[in-house]
Amino acid sequence: MNVSMISLGCSKNLVDSERMLHLLEAGGYTLTPDPEQAETVVVNTCGFIQAAKEEAIEQILELIQRKEAGTLKHIIVTGCLAERYQKEAAEQFPEVDAVIGIGDQTDICKVLDRVTKHDRVVQFAPKCNMPLTGERVIATLPFFAYLKIAEGCSNGCTYCAIPAIRGKYRSVPQEDVLAEAKSLAASGVTELVVIAQDTTRYGEDLYGRPMLPELLSRLCEIGGIRWIRVLYCYPERISDELIDVIAKEPKIVKYLDIPIQHCNAEILRRMRRTGDRESLRSLIAKLRERIPGVTIRTTLLVGFPGETEEQFNELADFVQEIRFDRMGCFAYSEEENTVAARMPDQVDETVRVHRAELLMEQQMSVAAELNLARVHSETEAVIEGFDAESDSWIARTPAEAPDVDGRLYLPGTPEDGLQTGQYVNVRITDAADYDLIGEVISG
Repeated sequence: MNVSMISLGCSKNLVDSERMLHLLEAGGYTLTPDPEQAETVVVNTCGFIQAAKEEAIEQILELIQRKEAGTLKHIIVTGCLAERYQKEAAEQFPEVDAVIGIGDQTDICKVLDRVTKHDRVVQFAPKCNMPLTGERVIATLPFFAYLKIAEGCSNGCTYCAIPAIRGKYRSVPQEDVLAEAKSLAASGVTELVVIAQDTTRYGEDLYGRPMLPELLSRLCEIGGIRWIRVLYCYPERISDELIDVIAKEPKIVKYLDIPIQHCNAEILRRMRRTGDRESLRSLIAKLRERIPGVTIRTTLLVGFPGETEEQFNELADFVQEIRFDRMGCFAYSEEENTVAARMPDQVDETVRVHRAELLMEQQMSVAAELNLARVHSETEAVIEGFDAESDSWIARTPAEAPDVDGRLYLPGTPEDGLQTGQYVNVRITDAADYDLIGEVISG
């Protein structure tokens, strides 16, 4: 039987999908990357915010149409949407053959076996049944992989449903992380992207103190790994020790993803976050001083309950002042069973969306200016493949994370001798809003 996986949402979810793919392959099923060619499709859903839920529901409905048309036999739904809504999801989609929780993903083969015998499966094991480790079928480009160092979250932000969906924060034991990284390197992976809901919290639950700096140092010792990128660092936990490790280790790309959410002290307090405009300004200044050339990405949340026009304008001024290299901005999503959903002074949805649009328009101008400043500079880049539509090789520099940042276009032909996963030296020759154009100077 041909089986395909549709993985929605974040990179952490993708790692779970890759582990299920390995289990399916080991169980004798034939994997196909094209859902249109599959007899069974497993959907690993996201259910974090309203837009993600809508995307997951739309995907499920499309598969149900295929099943009713006779071009698809079985549909299995798992992931955050299934875990969050459980029996409600099963009742809403009676055409789906199995709805299972995140704690049941290790039983994916047993679930599929039952489905093929015309059993409908609806089951939700404890969240902690989801293992922290496991072999994977890498679904990204073969030269890079996400390295998930923790599951769940214990931060308790008032707007966030992740702790309820994924459970409390559980660090992967350091030796297990290193063993997986070595295995990935042995398979040809040269770029590791370190992820968790909060990477800077890594180790506190197991070792009684933050262990991310030590973990990164040990990852740098692994042969074959060329780039190590760290995402999702919470600002209040970025220590001097972590900054020193990132600054001194040549394998760690000088790139930090720091989801600050806001800069106004009162809004941050209501979010159950720490800090204020001054503390964030000081942190970013320290990072730029001690890690020369660092690229800083952030995520913002606007329209939070009680956010006034003045508080929003403070955030807009802060963004203009700091000039983040990369930025994403989301309109607040009122999620049931969260503390924020019960707060008074909910901001009108049209206002939330408008504020997010305003900040992203502002950021587009900043990003364009920062890209123009990179013209004529030289840097290392990794080749991701050839794009026939633009007659260019697609690449990324250390300043671009996979999937979320812009691209570097290197005009050429497929006969240029470049290969996916090859590291080359490039010169930036032109810039667009979020993308760059360049040329290979050696490699």
